[in-house]
Amino acid sequence: MQIVAYGVLADEEPLLRAAFAGLLRDGHELRCLGLFLDRDTAPTATGHDVVLSSVNDTLDAGVLRALAEGGTRMIAQRATGYNNIDLDTAAELGLTVARVSAYSPYSVAEFAWALALAVDRRIVRAAHRTREFDFRLDGLMGRDLRGRTAGVVGTGKIGAAFARIAHGFGMRLLGWDVAENPECLALGMEYADRDRLFAEADLVSLHVPLLPETHHLVDARTLALMKDDALLVNSSRGGLVDTDALLETLRAGRLSGVGLDVYEEEAGVFFLDKSLEVMTDERLARLMTFSNVLVTSHQAYFTRDAVGQIAEATAGNVADHLAGRTGANTLVPPAAR
Repeated sequence: MQIVAYGVLADEEPLLRAAFAGLLRDGHELRCLGLFLDRDTAPTATGHDVVLSSVNDTLDAGVLRALAEGGTRMIAQRATGYNNIDLDTAAELGLTVARVSAYSPYSVAEFAWALALAVDRRIVRAAHRTREFDFRLDGLMGRDLRGRTAGVVGTGKIGAAFARIAHGFGMRLLGWDVAENPECLALGMEYADRDRLFAEADLVSLHVPLLPETHHLVDARTLALMKDDALLVNSSRGGLVDTDALLETLRAGRLSGVGLDVYEEEAGVFFLDKSLEVMTDERLARLMTFSNVLVTSHQAYFTRDAVGQIAEATAGNVADHLAGRTGANTLVPPAAR
């Protein structure tokens, strides 16, 4: 069996190959590519039975048809989210599709807190100053988080891990989700409607999946509810935040800090070196001009622990496919063919 992986990062490849070592001993070959999968690159998958996709690959109807015509029979997404995959077309084409439903929630939760603390305490600005031997404190004043309110939007595994850290800081906890998490309730979290959470929270952190009903969850109306000095952190999916509305809010001098590990138009930008090119995405360029905004390149998950677990789960999904098994990671089963 021929397997090809797209969007493979240099630090990821050794972990991916180690996870697939058992399959490779059985005569399977793994090909790792740094390029992303889209309509232009789909022909490179010809002759490969399994495609290991990344979250920034495009697997729309056209790409999936090209893959199926080239002999692909399975898509194994190396991520939890799968909004980039046309599952209906995959089912029509008889393509098995699986994802990684869970990995270390601490990787994302801890990074969300790194963003929150960095924008609250002006860490990036301070680091830039001291590299130039400017040791003034003007403009670097932050505030204690103890006693303030953390609004956790989405209280699944990652949201719960974020809430535990907030509890350790001594923060009051507000939560919003379709169902209450007993673990969060045990921390003293109070569940509230979305408007109340955004209005009362000093820090709002997003931990919900990108679905039609959560697209632009943070829009102009929601942002207007937030305190002028609130912090906003998004380490989940870029499409949760209406970038235009966020830019207008920032232009108005509102929000003390914003930490974004994701961006709604990140495909084709994040994970790539654009340093020698003109940034044609005006909205992203404008975000970068605000000193109280910190943008990182979708790296919250990027720990050895989490990436190793993702690689192992992906190898397990391929092994299940070969054995005709389905499980919690299966999105489109072989029976759909």
